[in-house]
Amino acid sequence: MSYIGRTPQIGAYSKLDAITTDGSASYTMQLNSANFVPESVNHLIVSVNGVIQAPTDSFTVSGSTITFASSLSASDTIDFIMALGNVLDIGVPSDNTVSLSKLTASGTKDATTFLRGDNTFAVPSGGGKIGQVVQVVKTDTFSTTSTSYVDITGLSLSITPSSTSSKVLINVSGVGGNDSSHTRVSLKLLEDSTNLVEHAVGLGGDSQLAGFAINYLSSPNTTSSLTYKLQLRMDIAGGSGSTINRSFNDSNVKGITTITLTEVLA
Repeated sequence: MSYIGRTPQIGAYSKLDAITTDGSASYTMQLNSANFVPESVNHLIVSVNGVIQAPTDSFTVSGSTITFASSLSASDTIDFIMALGNVLDIGVPSDNTVSLSKLTASGTKDATTFLRGDNTFAVPSGGGKIGQVVQVVKTDTFSTTSTSYVDITGLSLSITPSSTSSKVLINVSGVGGNDSSHTRVSLKLLEDSTNLVEHAVGLGGDSQLAGFAINYLSSPNTTSSLTYKLQLRMDIAGGSGSTINRSFNDSNVKGITTITLTEVLA
């Protein structure tokens, strides 16, 4: 910072050089043999003959000259003159010297919060920002003849939310097939053991693929690991089965299925 006039002395406390009285009232103040100019008369503590002198009343200051209200004889002793820096300004603290406990702001002070302009600590708002993205891709085929839902091997994926306020966006995309005695591919999306979505896709024939997509936004309210998986079943008992990543009769008609999990910061 620039100053008009002399730059203030900040945070300095100095004992000035000894002064020998000679019967006069005015003396030159020095620090380490160099003339010293205090911030003001009120920035000096002066002791004469063991008595602390009152600024302005007992002495005045002009530049580096201190003038006492009455002349000091050779038998008087100026015990010391202590010069204070700018006592209203501590200057710039040294690096890593101000701890959180020294701040008066309200709220929780830790590594997960920041100091707002209203002098309060707050948790950053993610505002829909992406925390993490994980994905599993299944390229091989899967089939079942069960009329109850069974896990599709290779279509299970885990994520650990960073905050209880985070949401998890689940995107499932893939293809499947059924034999001609069935009319649809039936799927179930689970979050751990919780059923999130049941989804069915219609088919027209044994050699056809049915594309499917599931988009679901979950609010799990946890920072524990979550596992998402896809299950498949055959709709009608006695059928030949349901498939993932290929048509029922033509193994050359294939595709892939993916699960993508995105943590959305709230």
